[in-house]
Amino acid sequence: KLRALPVQFRGKAGRSALGKAARLVTNAAKSNAERINDPDTGRKISDNVTQRVRSGYQKRTGDIMISVGVATDRGPIPKGNPDTGPKGSTPHWHLVELGTEKMAAEPFLRPALEGQIEQVTATTAASLERELDKIAKKVAA
Repeated sequence: KLRALPVQFRGKAGRSALGKAARLVTNAAKSNAERINDPDTGRKISDNVTQRVRSGYQKRTGDIMISVGVATDRGPIPKGNPDTGPKGSTPHWHLVELGTEKMAAEPFLRPALEGQIEQVTATTAASLERELDKIAKKVAA
């Protein structure tokens, strides 16, 4: 069905289907991060869990990629670890996810995907099927 469509419609259908599936992972990652957030601080890792369309990757390869991760300010972790309140940057998220030599890992991103692979695949397939049928009707009309 994808090959039968004009190229400009293929990307739209794929982004829409992958976006719906990525929302499942994003929501799971947010709920996983909620359980490890430090209640003594104002900022939360779960507030910064987001999904992004990787348009540069698509331009280079032609494949669609949506990534789920934690958005933070760029640069080194600020000295003194200042608490910037709700929605504040959480540059330490990877230390929590992967652990350090002094702290055990508390992964929240990897289990969000690993626990839902079948559901994500099924959602992607069903959404892509619906999107392609809608586009095929528009092209045929």
